[in-house]
Amino acid sequence: MRIGIPKEIKDQEYRVGATPAGVKALVTAGHDVIVETSAASRIGFSDENYLAAGANIAQSAKAVYDADLIIKVKEPQPTEFPYLKEGQILFCYLHLAPAPDLTHALLQNKVIGIAYETITDAHGTLPLLTPMSEVAGRISIQAGATALQMEHGGNGTLLGGVPGVPPGKVLILGGGIVGTNAAKMAIGLGADVTLLDINATRLRYLDDIFGSRLKTAYSDPHTIETLAQEADIIIGSILLPGKKAPKLLTRKIIASMKQGSVLVDVAIDQGGCAETSRPTTHTNPTYIEEGVVHYCVTNMPGAVARTSNFALTHATLPYALQIAGKGYQKAFTDNPGFLNGLNVHFGKITHPAVASDLNSPFTPPAVAFKDI
Repeated sequence: MRIGIPKEIKDQEYRVGATPAGVKALVTAGHDVIVETSAASRIGFSDENYLAAGANIAQSAKAVYDADLIIKVKEPQPTEFPYLKEGQILFCYLHLAPAPDLTHALLQNKVIGIAYETITDAHGTLPLLTPMSEVAGRISIQAGATALQMEHGGNGTLLGGVPGVPPGKVLILGGGIVGTNAAKMAIGLGADVTLLDINATRLRYLDDIFGSRLKTAYSDPHTIETLAQEADIIIGSILLPGKKAPKLLTRKIIASMKQGSVLVDVAIDQGGCAETSRPTTHTNPTYIEEGVVHYCVTNMPGAVARTSNFALTHATLPYALQIAGKGYQKAFTDNPGFLNGLNVHFGKITHPAVASDLNSPFTPPAVAFKDI
């Protein structure tokens, strides 16, 4: 199979769909790989490294998108839409539920879109989302602590406090991978940390792991509103796979928070968990609304692209090898959880959560396969 690895063009995105080691594995398996020039130079992988791994180097994105399988990190940007073609397999993060324009482009071009974020494993977890959720959870506290500083509009609270001065308060919404990693970082800095979730079993687990260092509580509107008023930082780490994030933080709750407090909305890829959230970039990561500093960067792990890239491609490469080696339909048959990653197929939406949130028809994959 002919495989293309384009350079990412989203703002400040330096990750890449495959490292030279990954390319070597694909080439060894008998595939032709074309990598866009300077695709990963910012994280230490030169064109020469890719050539040594057996890749061909293309001077343009258009040449890369001539491939049958495109492996990348983030969703295609509008300038890349014209390169998409019928029957092309696109393997990357897509986050389609809050992105009707992107979804329309994929449907119009009859792309086979396999989304990292909805693939499941035998345990029902999300193996290709987990590594970036770990990174995002850890970054969220760094970003929040920085946003609390006066020069960024924050209230000037040092999360860990100092002797004689109490620490800052962190409220984490959601006890999944992002929330757990955010808790680790916040506790490590000495903050006063409370985590909310609706899963009592998960709360018991986190209570056992962190002990008295972490306060846990069941999540409901009253508790969220009460604790939000006391928080210096709120971390929004809500995830419903494939669906838009629920708006747990209303504008009224945001307005009730302390002036100069911070919201880090890690759920922004799926539309955000606050009514006041809107996507931002690493170039302009924050804005202030209702007196609260909002950090809503849609590719947070891109800030630490080298670490993120190794973590991501270690997870994605085995799946890429399955697609390229077996064809996507055989790969899905052999690994049913892989099939959950299929979001669009030849002009049809094939993931129920995406179809529901976009108010569009859903076509079961088995039906979609028969229609081509």
